[in-house]
Amino acid sequence: MTLSQSLFVIGLLIVASAFFSLAEISLAASRRLRLRQMADEGDPRADRVMRIQEQPGDYFTVVQVGQNAVAILGGIVGEGALSPHFTELFGLWVSESKAQTFGFLASFLIITSLFILFADLFPKRLGMADPERLAMRTARPMKLLMTLLAPLVWFYSRGADVVFRVLGLPSLRDDRITSDDILAMMEAGARAGVLAAREQQVIANVFELDTRTVSSAMSQRDRIAYFLRDDPDTVIRARIAEEPFSTYPVCDGDIDHVVGYVDAKDLFQRVLNNQPISLTEEGLVRKVLIVPDRLSLGEVLEQFRQVHEDFAVIVNEYSLVVGVVTLNDVMSTVMGDLVMGAPDEEQIVRRDENSWLIDGVTPITDVLHALNLDELPHAEEYETLAGFLMVMLRRVPRRTDSVNWGGYKFEVLDVDSYRIDQVMVSRLSGSADTAASGAAQAAG
Repeated sequence: MTLSQSLFVIGLLIVASAFFSLAEISLAASRRLRLRQMADEGDPRADRVMRIQEQPGDYFTVVQVGQNAVAILGGIVGEGALSPHFTELFGLWVSESKAQTFGFLASFLIITSLFILFADLFPKRLGMADPERLAMRTARPMKLLMTLLAPLVWFYSRGADVVFRVLGLPSLRDDRITSDDILAMMEAGARAGVLAAREQQVIANVFELDTRTVSSAMSQRDRIAYFLRDDPDTVIRARIAEEPFSTYPVCDGDIDHVVGYVDAKDLFQRVLNNQPISLTEEGLVRKVLIVPDRLSLGEVLEQFRQVHEDFAVIVNEYSLVVGVVTLNDVMSTVMGDLVMGAPDEEQIVRRDENSWLIDGVTPITDVLHALNLDELPHAEEYETLAGFLMVMLRRVPRRTDSVNWGGYKFEVLDVDSYRIDQVMVSRLSGSADTAASGAAQAAG
């Protein structure tokens, strides 16, 4: 075989090896969501690639058989074609034995470099750049090779299956998509500029609906404006003016005996028409949805959908009312900063880049978001910032009490009848402060 013929064969072998490398990396890197989108748009090749991904064993067997066979042939042809010429060249300066050694090494390095560059690195980078399109193009010829090499494929695939079973390892690709996968994609989209940071946060909040309890979004018991069933017209009108809300619970005797709710629109209509308001009037008080405080926000949304309501009263295990929640409360949790309330309704106010004023009843999940923390200690024992302070101090906090944790100082600023109104959260500076996290200090 002449030198030109040998170089032509080596070129063909490099092309064959590049094809196998391209087929391997493009299938492995193809995103199933993108393939599904292409299949839905009517491209049958995408379906073919997804079927191969479900059972990729035979496909990768052909790739490895092809790559190893080509590499062996390339070494044989390259050494036979190039070594004599390099040996003759080096023989001009060194002895014959050394010239043969140098000639072999030179041919080995050149052939290996060509295969690494053009049969491995280049096709794999190309396959990573556009994996779905290239996987669809290589799928048909690979299926043909799988058929032609069926005996070898069967032998090596079954051998690999035995090894997997012996080691107890999974041999099939897990294509299940989890919420963590979606959130990771959204985070990557935000970094790439495809999604705005606030849009990413909204999507993350949607996935948190099943992990956040309804108490994290409800209006607390002490902030509920309600009517007693026997309240006279004057009391009702005065409360509407003083505490304007869209919905009011109606109770029998006290707040823990809710008999229904009244819509503010119905009350306003009677006020505008100069009609007397009586909560004993039939049809004015509606049946109220009662939900336990351990439900998640996702479960509350489902109950709203089932009963076609947007207001619910929250009770604890002792059937005591702990709060109320509306559909708007849940959606505000999802929308986050995109929905801005009135300034006096904000539970977290950022004073500067290192300090925050936070209401004691703020849900702990909102505190974690604001401070960019993953968790706080003993998280299962409380749901609000006030609860966190009580657990850490092991008593009811007083003004100036503080807790250091996770690089932050939580200091109680105001307490009203044992209720923590305001907490100042300040970022600590220096590793010494962070190392001292968890230390609770009480003053007064």
